[in-house]
Amino acid sequence: GLSQYSSDPRTEWDLSAYSTRDQVLEAMRSLRYKGGNTFTGLALTHVLEQNLKPEAGARLEAEKLVILLTDGKSQDDANLAAQTLKNLGIEIFAIGVKNADEAELKQVASEPLELTVYNVLDFPLLSSLVGRLTRVLCTRIKEKSNKENAGSTVKDIPVNTGRQLSPTDLKISAVTSKSMHLTWSPPLRPPKKYRIVYYPSKGGIPKEVVLDGAVSSLQLSNLTSHMEYLVSVFPIYDTVVGDGLRGVTSTLPLSSPRSLRVSELSHNSMRLSWKAAQGATQYLVLCSAAPDGAED
Repeated sequence: GLSQYSSDPRTEWDLSAYSTRDQVLEAMRSLRYKGGNTFTGLALTHVLEQNLKPEAGARLEAEKLVILLTDGKSQDDANLAAQTLKNLGIEIFAIGVKNADEAELKQVASEPLELTVYNVLDFPLLSSLVGRLTRVLCTRIKEKSNKENAGSTVKDIPVNTGRQLSPTDLKISAVTSKSMHLTWSPPLRPPKKYRIVYYPSKGGIPKEVVLDGAVSSLQLSNLTSHMEYLVSVFPIYDTVVGDGLRGVTSTLPLSSPRSLRVSELSHNSMRLSWKAAQGATQYLVLCSAAPDGAED
């Protein structure tokens, strides 16, 4: 299976989409590169929530491996999302290219780091990793499978347990031109933390807030006026991420000045007056000569 990410992760194909090597290679050849930001934490959460579920082709008896390929430092908390995957027994291999942050790669990757962290200076050099990485991946799968057959326990990704792990009833209120208030009903089992992600629906850099699991409300501030925002609330547990709540709403437009009047005209001056715009701290007044033929 494969997902690409920038500010919004996108599943290219699920684990169950193709059944032969040639089909996977053909899909890879047809892949269109997705440029943009580097929200690795959001991407890892997407992989856990969307790509490693039984309905996406994940088999409970199969080993779970995630290979992260990134060319930059994450703009959100990748470590928290990675730790959630690792707590579930999912092994993460981190491959950095160009401007990737090696310290972050080592935080995100599973132990032992000498087998799971790779870094190259440019994309063409990735080909030099293929042979070694293939051998390491196959060896790790065999080792983990042998341990399982010997009777050691392997954590499976819990299936969705509804209200047990997931909040409900997201309400967005007190919406202004630059703020809104979020409230939700907590799940039956309180989470360790909440991760709130919000961003403009037309595209923009996602922002996130991490809250203590005992809190179930949040004031979002410094928003852009007259903009539709997508909001997601994810409950984070020690070993799983519950289903997220999602909502959408638009901030109010800024109020405008009204009733422009012109008075006290002279050969080189005029007086302007208007009804104030609520909340305005300054006004910008632009004046230019009317084009020929236009009304004075």
